[in-house]
Amino acid sequence: MDSQKVGAIILGAGKGTRMKSDLPKVLMPVGGKPMIRHIIDTLEDMKIDKIVTVISPDGGAVKQVVAPHATCVQEKQLGTGHAVLSACPEFFGFKGDVLVIFGDQPLYTKSSIRKLLKRRAQGYSVVCMGFRPDDPGRYGRLIMEGNELKRIVEFKDATDEEKAITLCNSGIMCFDGSKMFEILSSITNANAAQEYYLTDAVEIALRMGLKCSAVECSVEEASAANTLEELALLEELYQKRSA
Repeated sequence: MDSQKVGAIILGAGKGTRMKSDLPKVLMPVGGKPMIRHIIDTLEDMKIDKIVTVISPDGGAVKQVVAPHATCVQEKQLGTGHAVLSACPEFFGFKGDVLVIFGDQPLYTKSSIRKLLKRRAQGYSVVCMGFRPDDPGRYGRLIMEGNELKRIVEFKDATDEEKAITLCNSGIMCFDGSKMFEILSSITNANAAQEYYLTDAVEIALRMGLKCSAVECSVEEASAANTLEELALLEELYQKRSA
């Protein structure tokens, strides 16, 4: 990485309900340590300047695992965009790039994160990470024209033509820190779930006349765990990589 500062916001406020566990989701173990700790270890290895984790009001256990890095509390779960905005005070006056990473995706590699940062440095205000799963199914699609990301279309809103696109949104994003909170504070909850979606940042950035892009990572890296089955798959992928 160059001299540009880099910060990271990890979203760690999810509950472990679908894992049938009282443990917060990001503390479920992969390779013998909490998922979120893998992410922090990767970021520390990369010498990321500032790491902040968004936790729930009862997220004391997550706070302990991510220490000595800062945490901020998302008082109500109002969506991913709202979660990132909860970290706003921690990044007041921060000049540099800001990564947003979901705490249940522990397999991202340093090289993929560097790819994201490198593309950001080419004048893009928002860069998403795409991947091409065998079954694109219900994932949001990244609509590209060359290197330009034109929009993210959720599966349920996609036309047949858009559903045929295989480049899907993995979740991790990189923002120009100087524009990030202006973009995020314009996200509304005018949707069926009345939630603030992080993915709306792309549409808003483009409306502001900013440029957006996307880079690709492997399907393995984009793997997340919401259920015990998915957690078992993550474990398998992790063991395969370690071997």
